[in-house]
Amino acid sequence: MPTCALCGARKAKRACPGVARDICPACCGTKRLVEIACPSVCPYLSAARTHPAAVVRRQQDRDLRFLLPRIRDLSEAQYRVFLFVQAVVLQHARQAVPAPLDADVADAAATVAATLETAGKGIIYAHHATTVPAERLAAEITRAVADLARRAGADAGRVERDTAMALRRLEGVARDAQAEVPDQSQGGPASSWIALATRVTSAAAAAQTPEPEADKPRIVL
Repeated sequence: MPTCALCGARKAKRACPGVARDICPACCGTKRLVEIACPSVCPYLSAARTHPAAVVRRQQDRDLRFLLPRIRDLSEAQYRVFLFVQAVVLQHARQAVPAPLDADVADAAATVAATLETAGKGIIYAHHATTVPAERLAAEITRAVADLARRAGADAGRVERDTAMALRRLEGVARDAQAEVPDQSQGGPASSWIALATRVTSAAAAAQTPEPEADKPRIVL
């Protein structure tokens, strides 16, 4: 029996339409909708939506036990900003070369938060990150936040305060993830928060994606 096309270690027992190769059940369960763009007609995807594998449920439980206590006291507005900035970070991480690590995410979040906090005191001063990947990510977050504040109009000051709070919380989860929820795949423990945020985002998207009509298959991204 051939080995898995993704991990190269375990036996390939499932034909994966997402990668058009055979993979092992473990990779199917843990990389579904994370690394694999699963077609909605995949029988394993349909079965997982109805009956998630135990390993996936345990991972989801660990992710939420780590994340929820750290963000549950955010206001609704701050939580929305947290999700917005998280999406900006994940999109940047997928495209950046080299990709940022958790330490870079924490550094970038702290840098932008410090700049906003300083501006809130009436002092215009741009703080700078300590690494090139973090500086690039900070610039991306700054552009996104500036656009958010610009669209808020008269509420720009409140948006900036909420954003500073959300960024401080993002800094904290990115710094703590390596110790609390170490990830052994992709970038390893140094990218534990990035892996966790990707899993949580993918799971939320999958839960909100309606099942397609039988005669209209489509790709779930």
